[in-house]
Amino acid sequence: MLRVRQRLGKYRIERRIANGPVAAVYQAFDTIHGTRVALKVPHEGAMDEYFLADFRREARLAQKLDHANILPIRDASYIEGRFVISMPLGECSLAERMRKRLATATALDYLDQALAAVAHAHHCKIIHCDIKPDNFIIFPGNRLKLGDFAFSKIAQRTVKRASGSGTVGYMAPEQAVGRPMFQSDVFSLGLLAYELFSGHLHDWPYDWPPAQIQRVRKRLKPSLLSWMCRALQVRPNKRYPDAVVMYREFRRLRQGNGKKRRAQRQTSVDPALWEKVRFRQFQRKYRKSLDTRLECSSCTGPVSEAMRACPWCGAEPPLQRFVTTYPSSCPRCRRGAKLDWRYCAWCYGFGFEIDTTRRYSDRRYQAQCANGKCRGPLMSYMQYCPWCRTKVKRPWSLPPSRHRCPSCRWGVDLDFWQYCPWCTKELPQ
Repeated sequence: MLRVRQRLGKYRIERRIANGPVAAVYQAFDTIHGTRVALKVPHEGAMDEYFLADFRREARLAQKLDHANILPIRDASYIEGRFVISMPLGECSLAERMRKRLATATALDYLDQALAAVAHAHHCKIIHCDIKPDNFIIFPGNRLKLGDFAFSKIAQRTVKRASGSGTVGYMAPEQAVGRPMFQSDVFSLGLLAYELFSGHLHDWPYDWPPAQIQRVRKRLKPSLLSWMCRALQVRPNKRYPDAVVMYREFRRLRQGNGKKRRAQRQTSVDPALWEKVRFRQFQRKYRKSLDTRLECSSCTGPVSEAMRACPWCGAEPPLQRFVTTYPSSCPRCRRGAKLDWRYCAWCYGFGFEIDTTRRYSDRRYQAQCANGKCRGPLMSYMQYCPWCRTKVKRPWSLPPSRHRCPSCRWGVDLDFWQYCPWCTKELPQ
């Protein structure tokens, strides 16, 4: 075990957050960047090739999963003979939060984010294999992030062979005998959902209705109870095929959940259809000026490469890795770059190797760099000059909208957006 105030490379240990059979998680202070991080460090007994393969797999898989609800890994390296994984530090785990009183709306929001994280992993053909409340970390703003992909498996076309890795109590029956599949994560999500609303973990033989079902019936409508019942079927072929389908069905059924309301004469409108109408109205107004030709990888809302976050759902970054309309991309922020740029126009990254000395014209250039020695052309919403790296100090406007972000003063549209795409802050409604 590492001690308090012990130095591990550039990190100073402050306290131990969790201790598992294979590794421990510590809160540490990064003495170079001046920030607090979470460090995952294997025990000395787990520093063999068998266990280290799981930690290396976790670090590699995390790089493939860009999603607002998946915990990113900042760094993974050997420090003083120990394998150390550095991650952002959250406020607490979902397991710790569940020990306190949870409002139904908050529990539904947590469940929505948990489903979104696993659905994204399944979309990338990755089975998590260890879905449980301890592996969901809560960050400011009630943002939930899924971590610990050490036991994850990449789905193959043939029969999957794997060990019965996971956590007892949250494992599906077929996973316990070494046959994990997408439906195994669906089963674990069903257990998590039941525990969120009942305060009790459903256990073997998983008969329905389980104990404490009355608590769940008071908080959820019957359609969501049926949704939960299907996820907890013992036979995998009777469950949802994967978390993508499970999440889609949950979003459809969630609309209107809560206490019983009086019957309304008006026919309810499908929220997904209304969202498409909003996207279409926004595109008519801003597609040409913002160049919103791409879709957010999380909510499918229209976004542009200049945006740091999705203005609709707040996902950072809004685009998947290497999705760009430019001939090249920045290896740091993954947004587009032109071949004659010397620096990234969107982040303060490293300089590029110049492929050509030729200057390429572009109709998207709308302004000039304020540096008198440069005066290079700029595109709208650039944060840095791609020729001399000078920061653009003038806040960009968003005509015809007159709204400004309270934090960065750049132009936003409060009629459409919930988050500032330039500084990632939540906008006042």
